[in-house]
Amino acid sequence: MKLIRYGQPGQEKPGVVLHDQYYDASAFGQDYTEEFFATDGLRRLADFVQANAGTLPPLAEGQRLGPPVARPSKILCIGLNYADHARETGATPPAEPVLFMKSTTAYVGPNDDIIIPKNSVKTDWEVELAVVIGKRASYVEEADAHEYIAGYVLHNDVSEREFQLERSGTWDKGKGCDTFAPVGPFLATPDELGDLDNLRLWLTVNGQLMQDGTTANLIFKVPFLVSYLSQFMTLLPGDIISTGTPAGVGLGFKPPIYLKPGDVVELGIDGLGTSRQVVKAYGSH
Repeated sequence: MKLIRYGQPGQEKPGVVLHDQYYDASAFGQDYTEEFFATDGLRRLADFVQANAGTLPPLAEGQRLGPPVARPSKILCIGLNYADHARETGATPPAEPVLFMKSTTAYVGPNDDIIIPKNSVKTDWEVELAVVIGKRASYVEEADAHEYIAGYVLHNDVSEREFQLERSGTWDKGKGCDTFAPVGPFLATPDELGDLDNLRLWLTVNGQLMQDGTTANLIFKVPFLVSYLSQFMTLLPGDIISTGTPAGVGLGFKPPIYLKPGDVVELGIDGLGTSRQVVKAYGSH
């Protein structure tokens, strides 16, 4: 099953994707919130879709898509989780997962604009596979991790490298700016994806291929990450874990390449669709 949310920011309604067509599912009566996932929402939604498959209203072309999960309690991200990306940034591949968090105020729809923050000259891109948690998870065994996963989403972990690396402290300053977490177009339940350890992920800037990787190169795999993070904090239904990015980020080029107003970023992952963001200067949108 594939879940979407559509409509204006803050007023999104639930929908589903059936045979590549987008449908309104607001008659289901519940948004895709923490409570939805916690109360067996995916099964209830599947029953609803099956019972109403012929009568769901199709969405008109051009509807704005919101992020496919209503605002999560937290967005957790794993840094340096592809060996090729660690190499290109001059970092040593980590012995344990590097964790940082993105602000929930960074969270936007898949095709919303990326706004370069005030005083920024080093805004960068990162295509990532992200996991959506399906039920409350604390001290989960790796072998049981799949029971806690609702599905997967495409995420652009937009990053301001000066704020992240040159302004002291942790990475979060460069990761949580407004619009820095475009997610979607849809949440795909695990049965919709092929081999999770062999998905292609790619990103272009102005049509030029910058990132072209595969999840086969993840240092720490998804089940391990769910188990690992649950040792440090309780994961709640709807929480998002972004698993890292392959080589090809702007920071890795010699000299580095950063986003500028007017740039168009497009990205995708096998089975998770594509997204497109136009880059705009702060104050111009």
